[in-house]
Amino acid sequence: MPDRIRLLLVDDQILSRGLLRSRLERERDLEIVAELNRTDDVVGAAKRHRANVALLDAAGPGNHSITVTTKLRTSMPECRVVMLTTYGRPVHLRRGLDAGAKGFALKDCPAPQLADAVRRVHLGLRVVDANLAAETLQYSETPLDQNETDTLRAAREGGSVALMARKLQVSERVVRTRLWSAIGKTGARTRSDAIQVAEQNGWLLD
Repeated sequence: MPDRIRLLLVDDQILSRGLLRSRLERERDLEIVAELNRTDDVVGAAKRHRANVALLDAAGPGNHSITVTTKLRTSMPECRVVMLTTYGRPVHLRRGLDAGAKGFALKDCPAPQLADAVRRVHLGLRVVDANLAAETLQYSETPLDQNETDTLRAAREGGSVALMARKLQVSERVVRTRLWSAIGKTGARTRSDAIQVAEQNGWLLD
């Protein structure tokens, strides 16, 4: 059996943490290696337990979740962060992504959906819950960087990945990576859905 994805849970509410654990520990490829109710030793715990993904409560006191995310990004970039929230606010989402979070999910989303987000983040993709994207991203600035925007524009014109790669003068691997990233950031499931979301929000305008 392949190595399981090692998870670190960080939430100051024991009930919330317990519910999260019970939902994720059923997944055979996920392993919860540590739980914390404070944010002051997240980096240390992540290193001690060789965590692959840290799930942080975005609504923690003050800016602790943002600070911890920044510390993990700089001190242990191999441990990726998924922020969990009970509701979406554009400023929280924007600041979390800017700090280096690779995922944003609702605490009460279905367990398979949360597990899937963890897996995709572990692979290096950026994932934003579709509900959060619908409620918040449309009111904020584009979450796409210039490369992702250019790639979605090329995808909008149709054609294969190989054709897009030639047009953008990059490798096919780079095109696929940018497409997956754009799909995750827009909360979409497919390339066409990502294009539709981006167009509706004016993110593909020249």
